[in-house]
Amino acid sequence: MKPVDLLLAYLDEDAPYGDVTSDAILPERSCKAHIRSEQSGIVAGLEEANLLFSHFGCEVRSFCRDGDTVTNGEILISVKGRASAVLLVERTALNIIGRMSGIATQTRKLSGIVAGVNPGCRIAGTRKTSPGFRIYDKKAIVIGGGDPHRFSLSDGILIKDNHLALVPLKEAIRAAKKSTRYKKIEIEVESLEAALQAAKEGADILMLDNMDVGRVTETIEALKSAGLREGLVLELSGGIDENTIRSFAGLEVDRISIGALTHTVRNFSVTLEVLPVME
Repeated sequence: MKPVDLLLAYLDEDAPYGDVTSDAILPERSCKAHIRSEQSGIVAGLEEANLLFSHFGCEVRSFCRDGDTVTNGEILISVKGRASAVLLVERTALNIIGRMSGIATQTRKLSGIVAGVNPGCRIAGTRKTSPGFRIYDKKAIVIGGGDPHRFSLSDGILIKDNHLALVPLKEAIRAAKKSTRYKKIEIEVESLEAALQAAKEGADILMLDNMDVGRVTETIEALKSAGLREGLVLELSGGIDENTIRSFAGLEVDRISIGALTHTVRNFSVTLEVLPVME
């Protein structure tokens, strides 16, 4: 599927039979409009908005790029074309920019906190995304300076608690390693004992889930003592937020995954303003 086709599917949700208001009262009128930010942060989704407006014959001019820092009141893009086309795309474009910019802004903020404590550690997303919008949720994380993590269940092996409720840890890792020599084997563990066992069985990545700072520290020291820390990627997950992330980042870990980047998005405020009638 081409990117514009997915974007048009979003638009079809908003106007399955066209924009009956604009079609009725603005059949031939042209207009120019600006999309402005209403807060400061990291902007994202401009490429997608540009594709949509351009698809309907509008002339688009960008004043900044995805990933740029913008301020309150700044013009992001201007659009010129048929008024009915501009208003048809308006809400879908603003929704995309607002959600993606919100994700990118929060990702950049948390990435900055982590980098100040542990430059070798990265913030990562999860699969807790909006259905149908995952590609753009993940793209926004990357724009904000984060790691997208898996895009889907097809991308990597991650053995989680519900797998382990059905298959013992050793058996699960051995079966996963037997199934492929090309994918990394990641496993979610919630105790020091499980972490040691998983590392001994040859897991490539340990996701230390729902552990507090003390338990993570003990687990890392135990892995070192057993000679298992070298070459092992350590990921933290489970309820880590802006208030606690600095403490976790200060540990010897490689990645911190945060579902809240996408499942608890604070929308970035943007608006479209139609300028006075063109001559």
